[in-house]
Amino acid sequence: MKRPTRSLRRITANRRPSIRIRKRKATRSRSGQAEPPVPRTAPVVLAGTCAFLNLYSTQPILPLLENLFHATHVQVSLTITAATFGVAIAAPFAGRVADLFGRKRIIVWSAALLALTSLAASTATSLNWLIAWRLLQGLVTPGVFAVTIAYVNDEWPVGRAASAVGAYVSGTIIGGFSGRIASGFIAEYFGWRWIFIILGAVVAAITLVLAWGLPPEKRFHRDANKSDLIATAIGHLRNPRLLAAYCSGFCVLGTQVALFTYVTFYLAGAPFLLSPGALGAIFCVYLVGAAITPFAGRAIDRYGHRVAVLFASALGASGALVALIPQVPIILIGLTLCSCGVFIANSASTSFIGTVAGKSRALAVGLYVTFYYAGASAGSTGPAWIWHVYGWPGCVALIVCVQAALACIAWFALPTAQLRVTPLR
Repeated sequence: MKRPTRSLRRITANRRPSIRIRKRKATRSRSGQAEPPVPRTAPVVLAGTCAFLNLYSTQPILPLLENLFHATHVQVSLTITAATFGVAIAAPFAGRVADLFGRKRIIVWSAALLALTSLAASTATSLNWLIAWRLLQGLVTPGVFAVTIAYVNDEWPVGRAASAVGAYVSGTIIGGFSGRIASGFIAEYFGWRWIFIILGAVVAAITLVLAWGLPPEKRFHRDANKSDLIATAIGHLRNPRLLAAYCSGFCVLGTQVALFTYVTFYLAGAPFLLSPGALGAIFCVYLVGAAITPFAGRAIDRYGHRVAVLFASALGASGALVALIPQVPIILIGLTLCSCGVFIANSASTSFIGTVAGKSRALAVGLYVTFYYAGASAGSTGPAWIWHVYGWPGCVALIVCVQAALACIAWFALPTAQLRVTPLR
């Protein structure tokens, strides 16, 4: 009985390697070639961080700039308006330029220009020069944040691209938050010029990491399509559903920027008298809104875009009204509610574009970014005249009206149920 057992073991042992070899060969034959290693996502996270590190960096120091330059609320708010207006102008064209010259190249060069313009802003001798440098910062920003998503979709395996984009979004949140909170403390202890010196140095260091760490493009093909960009854009603007999404984006970011811009003036004055560092710290509530974004996506899938935007508008209006109570902890709760509403509405609007833009979807998203940051420009400067006459209650009333307009757009223009995504053409 022992001899057959030993021979059986030898036969089994001899067969096992051949079975494993056949399995490996079969795996290669299905894919045609061995799958390339998945690129590292750390450089993608850093790309998102550097894109938004400077964009809102002057928001916590607006009262400081007002006193330093002896300017009005309208004039100092232009330091935000100029940057967001630059983004709105350049966003539709950034992807087209990258299609012609290569995506990694545009990302790296745009990041380098962001560093240079930040360092140049530290040399501003007047408020007008600071606004001019901020405009240039906005113009080069889409070369990083808009092109990185296209780069990831090209170079990452299909099954890993979504996680890489998610990591990139996390980087944008980190950049937007850290730029705001750092600028307040830097201005308080070192002076406002050091904001742009330090943030510019950080972006320069990230640029070197991007040049070295982003993998070379292997799937990029120069776009030879000569279709009329303006004609395609006009076609998108004539689509009533897309136009509704664009108007929603305008209202969404306009609300957030108006609330967080003028609450700094409110909290810097009596009876609060918060310092620049403390004003920067209030942007911690921004992270709470960012944390609910994954849950917002699931809710949109389940309940549809209309319900999501209606809920977001109610949340935003409620948060603004809560912020009327003159106690700092309660004001922070109101800001948190409003921030959550902004993230939910933005998620619903951007996902809605993907369902209704049948062709040139990248351009459709670019137009959404234009409206989105045009809303930021309006939200930073538009309420200044209301603030001058009615103060913080007037700004809150304006925000509630904008949220009501957002609810009307959702009710009349967005579908009640989730739409099926159309093929990308």
